[in-house]
Amino acid sequence: MLTAINNPSVNTTKRVEIGELNGNPGLNRCVGGTSVGSISAVDKKTGRKFYLDDPDDLQPGDKVVFLLSLHGGGSVGAWQRAYFPAFQYKEKYRLVIATPSAATKAPVRHWAGAADDAHLRNIVDYVFDRYGKDSIASFWIIGHSQGGMTANRILGDDYFKDRVDGWLSLSGGRIGPIELPASFFVAIGGLPPMPAQGGDTPRPGRASPPDCDISFIFATGEHEMVALPSTSPWADKYGAGPRVRLADVVDDEPGQIYDTIREGKSTPAWGLSPRPGTAQVYLYPKARDGRLIADVVRLDKGHTEGLEPRITEELIKMMVAAPGGKARRSS
Repeated sequence: MLTAINNPSVNTTKRVEIGELNGNPGLNRCVGGTSVGSISAVDKKTGRKFYLDDPDDLQPGDKVVFLLSLHGGGSVGAWQRAYFPAFQYKEKYRLVIATPSAATKAPVRHWAGAADDAHLRNIVDYVFDRYGKDSIASFWIIGHSQGGMTANRILGDDYFKDRVDGWLSLSGGRIGPIELPASFFVAIGGLPPMPAQGGDTPRPGRASPPDCDISFIFATGEHEMVALPSTSPWADKYGAGPRVRLADVVDDEPGQIYDTIREGKSTPAWGLSPRPGTAQVYLYPKARDGRLIADVVRLDKGHTEGLEPRITEELIKMMVAAPGGKARRSS
């Protein structure tokens, strides 16, 4: 297992306050003076809680895009919310975002099929029931590191195959693998090294092609790969054209979070402190059925720096524009 963060502590560059939102226990995050909230929803079948964000002005029957966001190994839902802060765009893009935490804590917190898969299915059922399947325009799984590997694994489950429209892998494996640099696996500051995995084992650089029809975005830091392939077997599957480089996305503000336990001892491959940056965006155009297939490379970034505001929004725009509809057809 590859750990993303060996400490669940959250360190943000913005102020975080604990409070209540509309009478429901949850998080009130004060970002730049703006209060954005999350309720604490409950999976009644297991009693486990998860973060649930939706538009404050949502009306019955409004169309929404559902994002199930999975943290990496050694992390928790609160960290994932700040790593990929989609909640900041929930009004603008009509998003419903569920962010759970894995149950297994040893040797570090991580997703495990026996402990978590039923809970993840329950969350999807909860969202589909709460908002109505006809209101779910599309459903994407987002996974960072081991959360991306988990997304890859559960896409082999008929339940998810029939419901998921897209997968955003945040350093959680590429269909058509990347090579990880040797520096990704070195021990840092007395902590154990990341385990090197060979063969076809799914890992942050490598994903197994799922046996279902989905859109796919792979986003990664420049320093956590040797090079980005110029082709994609997933694009080939859908008859897409050669990749096209779109305009760079330039952020003048940093992301919100990083790996604090390795602060001052980390490597560029693993990730440093948050800072502004530029992301390169590559699109494979004209894929069959309008599927979205893209690669995003965040320059001068590694595995754990939280995503900056503009590239976060660009990824959301891509997901929202992609085809959906599986929820409405699911049984």
